[in-house]
Amino acid sequence: MENYSKARTVEQPSVCPFTGLSANTPEILVRDGSKIRNLLRFALSRMEAKPRGSEEEGRPTAEDGHQEGQQGAPGRPPCKQVVFTASGKGVSKAITCAEIVKRRVKGLHQLTRLLYGTVVEVWEPLEPAAGLDSLNVSRNLPAIWILLSKEPLDCSQPGYQAPGCYDALWAQTASREEGGGLAGQKPGHRRKRGGGGGSRGKGPHRQTGRSREPVKGQS
Repeated sequence: MENYSKARTVEQPSVCPFTGLSANTPEILVRDGSKIRNLLRFALSRMEAKPRGSEEEGRPTAEDGHQEGQQGAPGRPPCKQVVFTASGKGVSKAITCAEIVKRRVKGLHQLTRLLYGTVVEVWEPLEPAAGLDSLNVSRNLPAIWILLSKEPLDCSQPGYQAPGCYDALWAQTASREEGGGLAGQKPGHRRKRGGGGGSRGKGPHRQTGRSREPVKGQS
């Protein structure tokens, strides 16, 4: 490949695996450089009943990787479903957004799908007169689709998570952070280091490992 240079990269995203979604369901594309706060503002503004001013303020820009299938009229009712999708390095950020939305909006059903998208890299020869042809290199890119719904979903489908299944974990984590220690310890309790019960203060009865016997040749 020393005789080629990458000309462009064409990404062919995966198709939404969820069927039967309403026309006003927002589809939020999360990229590696997207800002989580902007994505959350838009998602929460569509899921919660808020005035139009807050919705316009929280709408992410094009650089945040937002894609919405259809724009509605002002004063529209809140959406019952929202979809997060990401590929490559943005997968972990999409999962973070979905978990935060589940904590803010209670009672959401979740359905997760793992797919693959295709990325085509076009390589052009450095010297066209050398008779080399352009190359197209295709590689698979992992992608994730997360559907959050206020309405019940089919629990028999793979990737389904019922609402509230992680509430106990969040509560345990919060209590651990507030207590400042491990579970079962009282707030403010600190474990002693060293494991010894002896006194650490200096006194006449303190013994050390160094011998005090006089060295030969010294008085």
